[in-house]
Amino acid sequence: MAAKPPHPLTFRDYRCYWIARFSATIAQTSMVVVIAWQVYDIARETMAPREAAFQLGMIGLCQFLPLALLTLVVGWVADRVDRRFIVRLTALLEAACAIALTLMAFRHTTTLPALFTIAALLGVARAFANPAMSALAPNLVPPAVLPQAIAISSVSWQTGAVLGPALGGYLYAIHTDVPYGVAAFCFLLTFSMLMLIRPIPRTTIARASPLRQMIDGLHYVRRNKMVLGAISLDLFAVLLGGATAMLPVYARDILHVGASGLGHLRAAPAVGSMLTAIFLGFRPLRNHVGIKMLAAVCVFGAMTVLFGLSTWMPLSLLALALLGAADMVSVFVRQSLIQLYTPNEMRGRVGAVSSLFISGSNELGEAESGFLAALLGPVTAVVAGGIGAIGVTLLWSRLFPELRRAKTFAPPAHLVQPAEEVRP
Repeated sequence: MAAKPPHPLTFRDYRCYWIARFSATIAQTSMVVVIAWQVYDIARETMAPREAAFQLGMIGLCQFLPLALLTLVVGWVADRVDRRFIVRLTALLEAACAIALTLMAFRHTTTLPALFTIAALLGVARAFANPAMSALAPNLVPPAVLPQAIAISSVSWQTGAVLGPALGGYLYAIHTDVPYGVAAFCFLLTFSMLMLIRPIPRTTIARASPLRQMIDGLHYVRRNKMVLGAISLDLFAVLLGGATAMLPVYARDILHVGASGLGHLRAAPAVGSMLTAIFLGFRPLRNHVGIKMLAAVCVFGAMTVLFGLSTWMPLSLLALALLGAADMVSVFVRQSLIQLYTPNEMRGRVGAVSSLFISGSNELGEAESGFLAALLGPVTAVVAGGIGAIGVTLLWSRLFPELRRAKTFAPPAHLVQPAEEVRP
């Protein structure tokens, strides 16, 4: 009988990684909710609700454009430069952004152009951090432990995503500068934890021009139908079902719950995701993983529709929590497949492409939701997006039968990383 794989948290470097991701997520999600609230609140002083919703779309666009422009570069950097150095540097940049927002809030000098500029800088930081962070994790645990490590890592992210929005809303109620000050502290804690991670094996890339190496990442994704299908499904499903972009509108003008209620709305999807991630950390999916991912995305779309139609806060929170739970199942399967079906020397570049698609589904989805809400109204935009997410899932199950046929997470033999490369 085969020995049971060790728990991911028994590896020292992974523990540091877990804490770093947890503290960074608290900082990022608290800043996201406060920035969105400030943008909408400032805009509503001089604009109608639809025009103010358009400004929310612009914030999403400001965060997406840096990633879209830098994708090939950041993936190549993640495969050529020490990934620990990249994530440390981006943590410092995010801390600097948080400190700048703290000073502006304290002096009551916050403006829409300043918020757009900071959002763009945070987009640059995330562009470099996401592929390096995702490519770093598989080097910290053996392959047999990686699916569970992804679930445990998601617990850190989802727990931070639960605490961050609510914390941001409550701290903002104390004073506008407090949430940004706390975020700056969390980013500095992230930097400290990343400094404790020991050197990892360096990847080797075949000799070729930097541009050729960058394009290789795109070619790998295009050729690997499993990876392409998983990444693109997330892009189009969440791009259409981006209900979270409209939460400031729902909090202020539909549910009438204010800034603290916005914190609850932002936290609800993360509560569902966190509970699901905890369950998957102890009982990870092992069989029929592809079908379960497709079913989860359909549930995600259905709960988006329910939230869009709801005018009762408890029902809205329930819909968002179930939406988050379904999204976590999809994330768990997708990330496991991508990491295990990608060789280590390609993970930075494939991670950059994945980050572009994920950011396209998040930040660009927020922009799309904001622009669509300006044209059709927020409720119509959210409901239509949820229906579209279900339609995309059904279409992708036909276009990428590899997803339906994925039974387990077992990677091809030539991609298996030797266990001895990872130190406890």
